[in-house]
Amino acid sequence: MKPLILVTNDDGITSKGIRTLVEIMQELGEVVVVAPNSPQSGMGHAITIGEPLRLYSTHIFENVDEYECSGTPADCVKIAKHHILLNRKPDLVVSGINHGSNNSINVLYSGTMSAAIEAAIEGIPAIGFSLCDFREDADFSHAVPFVKSITEEAIKNGIPNGIALNVNIPAKSDLPLKGVKVCRQAHAKWQEKFDYRVDPNGRGYFWMAGEFVNFDTEKEDTDVWALDNNYVSVVPCQYDLTGYEALNQLSSWDL
Repeated sequence: MKPLILVTNDDGITSKGIRTLVEIMQELGEVVVVAPNSPQSGMGHAITIGEPLRLYSTHIFENVDEYECSGTPADCVKIAKHHILLNRKPDLVVSGINHGSNNSINVLYSGTMSAAIEAAIEGIPAIGFSLCDFREDADFSHAVPFVKSITEEAIKNGIPNGIALNVNIPAKSDLPLKGVKVCRQAHAKWQEKFDYRVDPNGRGYFWMAGEFVNFDTEKEDTDVWALDNNYVSVVPCQYDLTGYEALNQLSSWDL
């Protein structure tokens, strides 16, 4: 029996990235798509609680049971599990392929990875795929064999319970990708600044900008290093955010 694969994303159901991902997954199993009806980048693990969720059947792909949802990527996984696939548990959830990187700290802001982590919370193996190219017409062709092989390995060998894989793929260049590196999340962050601007009506507003700062510049075991050196990075992520190293220290406080 073919594995049941749920596909979602955060760029919206009409994006080039999800079309590529659906085509790959159709070679590997039975595909069901539940994806946002509009871009949801940067939504993190947001869920819809103050307004109704709307779900519509679509006809974007061939030979696929597919739906567009008015909610967030995490909403899409939830409604797929509790409504569309009510009596069936997916063998795998894949999210992406995102237009833009989700390495290091970006995983916290990523709607792509939040969908994968939502699946992990439900005990479903999950992978989030991202291409380090923000363009709408990004070339995904070089990423296809890596997305397929990583998915095949996940189906064959399984993913540890409660873990979602964060896979980032360098943008296409004149050089072939060197391979795959299993690594850790780099210690990096965005150094933000807020530009104050005035709109044509004379009203002030702020526009967030900033610079990505990597504090692990010499560390070869990180996702940023792997991507900078033309490797596909694979980082196992978990939803348990407990700071275990701090438990003993806090236990000594006079609370």
